[in-house]
Amino acid sequence: MQKLLQSVNYLNGVGPKLQRTLSELGIITIYDLLYYFPRRYEDLVVKDPQDANDQEKLVLRGIIAAPALLKRLGGKRTLVIVRLLIDNETIPVTFFNQPWLKKQLETGRELAIYGRWDATKRSLIGIKIIQASSSTERLDAIYPTGKHLSQKILVKLIKQAITQYLPFVHDLLPSSLRQEYHLLSDADIIVGIHFPRTKQQAQAARRSAKFRELFLYSLRLCALKVSQGQDKHGVAQAINNDYVKQFLRQFDFELTGAQRRTLKEILQDLQVPRPMNRLLQGDVGSGKTVVAAAAMFASVTAGFQTVLMVPTEILAQQHYQKLAPLFAKFQMTTALLTSSLTAKQKQERLAAIKTGQFNIVIGTQALFQKDVEYKRLGLVVIDEQHRFGVRQRQMLRQKGGEPDLLLMTATPIPRTLAITYYGEMDLSVIDELPAGRQIVNTYWLRSSKFEQVRHFMAKQLQQQAQIFVVAALVNDSDKIELASVQTIYQKLQQQFPQQKVGLLHGQLAADKKDQIMQDFQKHKIDILVATTVIEVGVDVPNASVMVVMNAERFGLSQLHQLRGRVGRGLKQSYCILVSDPPNQVALQRLKIMTQTNDGFKLAQKDLELRGSGDFFGKEQSGMPQFEIADPVADVKMLDIAYQKARYLIRDDPQLAQHPDLQEYLQMKTINNLD
Repeated sequence: MQKLLQSVNYLNGVGPKLQRTLSELGIITIYDLLYYFPRRYEDLVVKDPQDANDQEKLVLRGIIAAPALLKRLGGKRTLVIVRLLIDNETIPVTFFNQPWLKKQLETGRELAIYGRWDATKRSLIGIKIIQASSSTERLDAIYPTGKHLSQKILVKLIKQAITQYLPFVHDLLPSSLRQEYHLLSDADIIVGIHFPRTKQQAQAARRSAKFRELFLYSLRLCALKVSQGQDKHGVAQAINNDYVKQFLRQFDFELTGAQRRTLKEILQDLQVPRPMNRLLQGDVGSGKTVVAAAAMFASVTAGFQTVLMVPTEILAQQHYQKLAPLFAKFQMTTALLTSSLTAKQKQERLAAIKTGQFNIVIGTQALFQKDVEYKRLGLVVIDEQHRFGVRQRQMLRQKGGEPDLLLMTATPIPRTLAITYYGEMDLSVIDELPAGRQIVNTYWLRSSKFEQVRHFMAKQLQQQAQIFVVAALVNDSDKIELASVQTIYQKLQQQFPQQKVGLLHGQLAADKKDQIMQDFQKHKIDILVATTVIEVGVDVPNASVMVVMNAERFGLSQLHQLRGRVGRGLKQSYCILVSDPPNQVALQRLKIMTQTNDGFKLAQKDLELRGSGDFFGKEQSGMPQFEIADPVADVKMLDIAYQKARYLIRDDPQLAQHPDLQEYLQMKTINNLD
């Protein structure tokens, strides 16, 4: 393994500039290069023009019938046109912007040319020239290379790495596992996936590579979970259960069975001498915040500070306003810490937190900046922070000497993703809604029917309802024909002159956003036009209508989160999706939204429609990025790989019988888990 961990600059031709280019692709070591897999293949099997389909990519082989013609079109644009003689038929071939090819196209020379076939003109748009030989009966791997690296250079480096380093490649998967599932050796995977002779060889290599990747990732998660279980640095919190019961009695409702079960699991974790590492998962409105508040209260009764981190300042302010009075009844102090504090306010608050004057601290990511110090941090609660990956979650534990960690999400995560994203955590699920929680009636209308939506809004406003109207963009765009919040805000002001219309988006100053939300909560605003800044956690019981413009721009989980902003009071609530779906996938999303309020069903459907890479959105950094496997398409393989990894770690926690795997885990430190 040590040989494979050498830098790519050990290869001939790799200087500082190329090394930087490779590093941008994640290729740092020889190992990275060998396991940098192609995304697809070009089939370079020679084909007869008579058997070719229109616009098909193929290889034609023939003899250059006449001198090539070079045409300059202005600027750097050129055409090279040549005629290829194949079985008494002359086929015109055109190369765009490759003027240097003219020298290779000598009359009478036999060549194989790869390109796109035009059946109508019986001509070929040339892509590249291939030497005419038996080697044309092959697949050419195509790699993701970015702008600064050519396929040719990358392939040359991979060939060199295979020639020099393949003897040092060891099989990481146990032989029993490879035999059971008919998997190739690591060396055969590398050769077969980069330079397959046949489609069957490429398929076998990809199948084995997928299983290998899923198994090794699962092994790392299982090993991490074991190491956390063996960590004795945690503190057994001596919580006061009688006080916790008193805290819960102040609510005017009984906890559901699922809330009681999950709270019991959390309190048990707090009382054992190892750090809790638990995910609390529940649908919109299932009552996660109450469970988390009780856990925070319990930790304070044991003499610890607790923190609650949320993704937005609006939500932090809202939690502070709701929770601070509940804790104050038991003489517990609560602080709000966000980036909008003045320098003086922040300095005073940080000093008070450091000395332990505050028992509970609520805020945004400001809670974990370097200048924030806690006196005795016992519990960290993170709400809706699915953009944190394994490494980030581990970093949070460094604040306060291994505090207990409770992660909450209202994005129901199917088991498929739970394994890959939260595999190192224990899982608690609130799988029932509180009694009386309303079903939100959901409808889909095309934009041409918006007049009906406007009439419905007017009727609801007459009944003293409040309305959310959500748009995808803050400002109008030249590139995308979508109505922005600015445009919608202006139109609604004209259409509802008797009502107060508010505008909320992420570009507003923090104090301005807070003021607008407070006005909406106090019913000083009737219609709030907003971006998805209101997606998470915002609680306005009197708001009973959610209108989502251009709903095709949002995934199912995001639409479900937006729908969850209404239906929190006694009024029947409605969600209206205004959309002109551009394709079948968008249409399916809209239809299923009108058919169910079950977040878990929606999440599974969203996963099937969008794939794991887009499930949390492209800017979410927490999801592991797989080279070749897809945890959705390869779900059965993932299940098997995870179970096999779990059994292996259970029977041999230190991997004493598997030194290669032991070395691999040491190489793939926690910093590389994301």
